[in-house]
Amino acid sequence: MFDELARRQPTPIIALNRAVAIAMADGPAVGLALVEVLAPALDDLHLFHSTRAHLLERLGRNDEAARAYERAVALTANETERAFLEHRLAGVRGSPDG
Repeated sequence: MFDELARRQPTPIIALNRAVAIAMADGPAVGLALVEVLAPALDDLHLFHSTRAHLLERLGRNDEAARAYERAVALTANETERAFLEHRLAGVRGSPDG
């Protein structure tokens, strides 16, 4: 489905969603490789950084995940999303709040 959508509408957001779907099917390393190439187009989008953080977390790369969550927190204006991302950040840092 995402392959067809990406073919018809090749936007970075659709590519990000496709990467998430592929990560769910083929594992976080495969998805992360697809996400990483989107950095130039999506660096100012909190969803890019939160997706990247989650995949890094699944790979056990918690220091990198923390930096990505920090960037996502800095970019979001939504308080509910910020609270969720801060919770995830605390989790990868090993805080009791996580």
